[in-house]
Amino acid sequence: MQNIYHVIRRPIVTEKSSDQKEAQNVIAFEVDRRATKPEIRAAVEKLFKVKVAAVRTLTAAGKRVRRGRSLGKRSNWKKAFVQLAEGSTIEFFENR
Repeated sequence: MQNIYHVIRRPIVTEKSSDQKEAQNVIAFEVDRRATKPEIRAAVEKLFKVKVAAVRTLTAAGKRVRRGRSLGKRSNWKKAFVQLAEGSTIEFFENR
């Protein structure tokens, strides 16, 4: 992967990920399925200008879907949990 914008697709902002962010300083991202842990670490450090302590990944299986009589399957996707170093933070929304 060359471009950091191809590695990181989007942040995952849910209630569970918000709790992880507050408790353990862990941010969840949807990433490219071919991206490796070193590539994810480099992309987050360069894009957000923070220090990364650890990266954990998982491949989420695509759900089975049904539209009328036809069956299908959504694509598999990859999720990365990035633990930031002490003192580093990423804010996606402005606190007012």
